[in-house]
Amino acid sequence: MSEPTTPIAGPGGADDNPLLLERQVCFALAVANRSVLRIYRRVLDPLGLTHPQYLVMLALWETSPQAVKEIGAALQLDSATLSPLLKRLEATGLIERRRRDDDVRNVDVDLTAAGRALREQALSIPTAVVDALGVDRADLEELHSVLTRVNAAAVRAAHEPG
Repeated sequence: MSEPTTPIAGPGGADDNPLLLERQVCFALAVANRSVLRIYRRVLDPLGLTHPQYLVMLALWETSPQAVKEIGAALQLDSATLSPLLKRLEATGLIERRRRDDDVRNVDVDLTAAGRALREQALSIPTAVVDALGVDRADLEELHSVLTRVNAAAVRAAHEPG
């Protein structure tokens, strides 16, 4: 039988321990991400979309057609991650990809009629997620604002030398 564990305290006691799991922003973000995506999975399943596919469709419902590079920039996804998503969406008949006549290295993505029609069904997704979370909409808007600032800071930090 193993010995019971004792928390390791920081210099000022247990409350001062900077390595407590419950104090880690990365842990809170990871757990919240998994929990919220579980809800999205449930509400997106009837539409036949995964959460990453839903994000692509959201980008295209805003502007279509769009270059693959533009979609990747908007979603902060690299080509290796985005290409399989686009391939699956194309296979389901929601989008079509076309090489540009003026530069075959660039690919445009456009919604098909089925992809445009799916938008009407997707209009209920945000409300369904908010309802499933049971969190006040104002709290979610504040969280969105804070996370947007944190993400921008993380992107800047990733591009700073050293």
